[in-house]
Amino acid sequence: MLDREGFRPNVGIILLNAQNEVWWGKRVREHSWQFPQGGIKHGETPEQAMFRELEEEIGLKAEHVKIIGRTRDWLRYEVPDHFIKREIRGHYRGQKQIWFLLRMVGRDCDVNLRLTSHPEFDAWRWHDYWVPLDVVIEFKRDVYQQALKELSRFLARPHAGHRRPDAAAKAEHVSSDHPGNAQQADPCESATPPTTK
Repeated sequence: MLDREGFRPNVGIILLNAQNEVWWGKRVREHSWQFPQGGIKHGETPEQAMFRELEEEIGLKAEHVKIIGRTRDWLRYEVPDHFIKREIRGHYRGQKQIWFLLRMVGRDCDVNLRLTSHPEFDAWRWHDYWVPLDVVIEFKRDVYQQALKELSRFLARPHAGHRRPDAAAKAEHVSSDHPGNAQQADPCESATPPTTK
């Protein structure tokens, strides 16, 4: 589903914890990091697409998050030709995105990178809000900067006295390979601390 200018409607997700750190995911088998994102299907609203992508990509459901804000309008980026399938070159230009800022109200162990058979990420971590854009694929960097800047107006002060149980573990969560991520009645109840690199 492309608009008249060749942009595919899409959503981007910036997920905050209580300390205003952002969820930062490492793409499967790559050295690039990014926020969750995905296309809007025909008949979906941006909000419906955001909740679907949130669950498909990182395993979180609506009850695990609270919407804090969203961008006022679409943010666009063009995709270089060599990243576009030959059969749609000339028609497809890139993505136009509505970005959502969410607050995590669930726990870190609610994240499940292997909910689908085609995971997007193989590791994740909490990172300072102003993420290093040099680890983001180049053609997305301007949109990331725009989204972070626009949504920063919604940032509240970190919740005083509220610390994550794993606040000391700032390294990557390799939760996709961790036994605590296996199917359980309540994975958070019996999960051991995530493996770190």
